[in-house]
Amino acid sequence: MFDGYDSCSEDTSSSSSSEESEEEVAPLPSNLPIIKNNGQVYTYPDGKSGMATCEMCGMVGVRDAFYSKTKRFCSVSCSRSYSSNSKKASILARLQVTGKPPTKKAKVLQKQPLVAKLAAYAQYQATLQNQAKTKAAVSMEGFSWGNYINSNSFIAAPVTCFKHAPMGTCWGDISENVRVEVPNTDCSLPTKVFWIAGIVKLAGYNALLRYEGFENDSGLDFWCNICGSDIHPVGWCAASGKPLVPPRTIQHKYTNWKAFLVKRLTGAKTLPPDFSQKVSESMQYPFKPCMRVEVVDKRHLCRTRVAVVESIIGGRLRLVYEESEDRTDDFWCHMHSPLIHHIGWSRSIGHRFKRSDITKKQDGHFDTPPHLFAKVKEVDQSGEWFKEGMKLEAIDPLNLSTICVATIRKVLADGFLMIGIDGSEAADGSDWFCYHATSPSIFPVGFCEINMIELTPPRGYTKLPFKWFDYLRETGSIAAPVKLFNKDVPNHGFRVGMKLEAVDLMEPRLICVATVTRIIHRLLRIHFDGWEEEYDQWVDCESPDLYPVGWCQLTGYQLQPPASQSSRENQSASSKQKKKAKSQQYKGHKKMTTLQLKEELLDGEDYNFLQGASDQESNGSANFYIKQEP
Repeated sequence: MFDGYDSCSEDTSSSSSSEESEEEVAPLPSNLPIIKNNGQVYTYPDGKSGMATCEMCGMVGVRDAFYSKTKRFCSVSCSRSYSSNSKKASILARLQVTGKPPTKKAKVLQKQPLVAKLAAYAQYQATLQNQAKTKAAVSMEGFSWGNYINSNSFIAAPVTCFKHAPMGTCWGDISENVRVEVPNTDCSLPTKVFWIAGIVKLAGYNALLRYEGFENDSGLDFWCNICGSDIHPVGWCAASGKPLVPPRTIQHKYTNWKAFLVKRLTGAKTLPPDFSQKVSESMQYPFKPCMRVEVVDKRHLCRTRVAVVESIIGGRLRLVYEESEDRTDDFWCHMHSPLIHHIGWSRSIGHRFKRSDITKKQDGHFDTPPHLFAKVKEVDQSGEWFKEGMKLEAIDPLNLSTICVATIRKVLADGFLMIGIDGSEAADGSDWFCYHATSPSIFPVGFCEINMIELTPPRGYTKLPFKWFDYLRETGSIAAPVKLFNKDVPNHGFRVGMKLEAVDLMEPRLICVATVTRIIHRLLRIHFDGWEEEYDQWVDCESPDLYPVGWCQLTGYQLQPPASQSSRENQSASSKQKKKAKSQQYKGHKKMTTLQLKEELLDGEDYNFLQGASDQESNGSANFYIKQEP
């Protein structure tokens, strides 16, 4: 094992969719204010006439439906992007590439042409130029998980919490005190040499390592990704003919380093010999570019469209809608996401589907085999089952920070349901969304109350505080039976305060530094570090949109640092305080935007809810609810 050491002397010195046509709009009144840009004149409502224009994307809509009390933005995404995207490329990407449509609440009366959007961008750019330039934005490369964890004494969620992530099911006994062979950076030799280090602290895939021989001296401790190509089990150097060289700082501390290593490593643990092979295998993904799938239409949640896999990063797919000629109309999701399905899925269950104008497959494109998609639990719909009109509670797919009063609008085959958020539905049902009956994102009536979660009542409902009993009576509705809901709670291992990397589902191409702030059974509340609580998301503990610390580094995906360390530094202290004040004013009045459900309980019987797990008690075998004994 130590032959490698013998080989070296101890004395060595050291987007918008292309197929969506523009709708015809009525001419604007002549008395509206104008803006001038490069000789062009544009007119648009200023908000005083009941309309507003989004300062981020230039979208015009009903003022009352715009986001926040200031009515400056059409959506949460635009509000966030305005604060975070300080670079021209980022802004243009949102205006020209993403083509984010207005949400269901922003009933658009006018779709502005690109020139108007560019004019809005010119205004935004001018605003940035007028701001103080005393601070430069911290680049993505400037963020270090290790420094962030160390300086704040944070704890990261263990890799075993993420079964869908690389090594999630075979992390084994990797823990503190495990020894590894790593490159020796405290050395003046011209060639690459190695030394043995022990794990002092784990944070997801990242480990704080200390070279053997430093004992309690943390002066040269360093962070690295355990799954990296330069991390090896003890004995690798001997087998590979690589030299083990002690760090220059402690080179003369011992006269017999071989005896020292034998003593220190006897009985110690190291990585499995096939660890690197397992890492490699766990990062092989069955999805391939050019595969065709059915995926939710991000412009109309009620239907699916055909999309083609453009690229795969760490199991995340960049899907391009098939009719996007310039290949910019895309959608990001994990390969295990419930939002993607095999070709023909929509027809098989009776789900709405947008037919493609493309009459035949493009060269090289082929349908994804059905067995590659996440399986849903089989259900028996022959007995008591969900029915149209039943009430429930559901996470709003257009605002993942809220759980709302919702209704089952249609029962599909194979256990799938179409759900609508009460008080916010479009007349044509274009904002209904599909979830399986076993989805952990729909809940019986009373779930929020018993677990002390704020329930968002129907928009416009005035009898507050909201009471389910009164609402059911007023609407002549019944609650979905509690026994039909998924009550399984896995031993997921999450704890309040744990750090992780999480997809911003309002902008699913982004993965951000995040924290678990609440745990209700299997439901996690995810907070994006540096952002206000209004941007939080309710996410299931087994969501494929959550990843261990270090996942982005491992896969090569770009990580968004905490907002306080990114382009928000361009804002002055006073503007931050104003933003915080606005956020506090806006608390409890959040815009809706999510894809999940919320179902009613009782059916004429009296039920008593079993008190939900506390924020610290994250796991349990868990019946959510129990019937009250007479």
